[in-house]
Amino acid sequence: MPKTPTERKRDQRERHKLSEAEKEAALLSRQIVTKLYHNNDAALKRVMARADINEEQDLISRLIRCADRMTDEQLADHIRIA
Repeated sequence: MPKTPTERKRDQRERHKLSEAEKEAALLSRQIVTKLYHNNDAALKRVMARADINEEQDLISRLIRCADRMTDEQLADHIRIA
């Protein structure tokens, strides 16, 4: 059942009381640490510049969400290494 506006406001007030670490702990599912080779790092930086995105996490999150919306065929075509 959807929350009422009063319930949403109460939840918002509770979130504002939390410390940054507590907020992050509540929102994060997991953390991924990745080692990048020089060529992959350069490609990441080029894509970030082209998209005018300053944080790696922002770009990676957007790419994940875009890939999630693709059909299976589109995804297979996109990740196929030529």
